[in-house]
Amino acid sequence: MKKILLSLVVVSGLLTGCVQKQVQPNNPEYAPVRPQGLTDAQPVNGSIYNAATSINLYGDGRAHRVGDILTIALQESTSSQKSATTEIDKSGTTSLEQATAFGSPVTALGKPVSFTLPSTTTAFEGEGTSDMSNNLTGNITVTVHDVLPNGVLIVKGEKWLNLNQGDEYIRISGMVRPQDIGSDNTVESTKLADARIAYSGTGAVNDSNVMGWMSRFFIGALMPF
Repeated sequence: MKKILLSLVVVSGLLTGCVQKQVQPNNPEYAPVRPQGLTDAQPVNGSIYNAATSINLYGDGRAHRVGDILTIALQESTSSQKSATTEIDKSGTTSLEQATAFGSPVTALGKPVSFTLPSTTTAFEGEGTSDMSNNLTGNITVTVHDVLPNGVLIVKGEKWLNLNQGDEYIRISGMVRPQDIGSDNTVESTKLADARIAYSGTGAVNDSNVMGWMSRFFIGALMPF
């Protein structure tokens, strides 16, 4: 009985480890940050000028401080091709025309003993081909999370789309030079350093494109055949 319970626990643990973890929205890592160095809104005192809604007439509107908003134009296009072929052949034959023992010929029924071992042949052939092409276009608005001493901006953000058959999301983070930001406060994704871009989804459509854990096992490297 104990062995059966132990087996069930082991199998349950393996199945639990094979379950794909669903991505959840509102990840704190990509959440907007509050601008630093800004004072709270001042009460209205009857004056025409209000410091809380003032606009810098000499600024260009580009993101440059923590909490500022920046739009990233996604222009990602990648393609790759890879192929590999492996062939291994090995054969061997061993023969002994005259058997000897202690320097003297071995005989049987007055005839010299000779023998030949069966020949062995080993062959292996493997071939693999991989073609991949990806394109990602669109816009996503992020916030500045940090400003490095050299002025480079650390930006992060995510966008979730709630569809009828599931959700789709885009997450992006990277480093932006202020001089790469356009006059419309937009920067191309190809100009992000240390970029991390994730585009995926959840729901029935996404689950239908995921291979089952048993299928992954049979085509994985752990299979001996």
